[in-house]
Amino acid sequence: MIGKVRFSITMSLDGFVSGPNQSEQNPLGMGGMALHEWLFGLEAWRKSHGEGGGVVNPSTPVVEELESGYGAVVMGRNMFGPIRGPWKDESWRGWWGSDPPYHTPVFVLTHHERGSLQMEGGTTFHFVTDGIEAALARARSAAGQRDVLIAGGASVIQQYLAARLVDEFQISLVPLLLGDGERLLENLDGSIGLEQVEVIEAPRVTHLKYRCIDR
Repeated sequence: MIGKVRFSITMSLDGFVSGPNQSEQNPLGMGGMALHEWLFGLEAWRKSHGEGGGVVNPSTPVVEELESGYGAVVMGRNMFGPIRGPWKDESWRGWWGSDPPYHTPVFVLTHHERGSLQMEGGTTFHFVTDGIEAALARARSAAGQRDVLIAGGASVIQQYLAARLVDEFQISLVPLLLGDGERLLENLDGSIGLEQVEVIEAPRVTHLKYRCIDR
């Protein structure tokens, strides 16, 4: 049995998954950190980042599902880091320090070649220059029967949705208006069919799960 291709992302009420003016100092853009305030205090999130304490609420199983069951990850270069153009060197090793939270192979979409980057905890970044389908094929091979997680950002998610390569996704909708930034559901047409699977109300967030279906 083959695993699903899925993503899970937090979005503002006006459709943004990050604020404007993203940078190395401000990776989620202006105001973007507020998108995830529902998450940072959860016991499940803190445990996965080596911290103690935290609360348990209806968001807990959502986070536990997100952080389990996948065997490989695909992400865009913008999510890996703020570097643009050809790699000047290999000093940039991602936002997450020496032990990124993925603990699986991660396939980074880029236009510029770079050697694989092995990190602690089982995470290895592989840089893929031949498109979304090639990255997904490699991720599926690495994941085996487990799911492939599309980690983001918005542009990469849009490409996989448009290509009908996503099986299921979850949007964690927060009551926040960012006004500007990176919109999640742009550059898509109305031909993508969706079936609502689940709605979970939790403090400061509503989790919406959808299955992608053929119209």
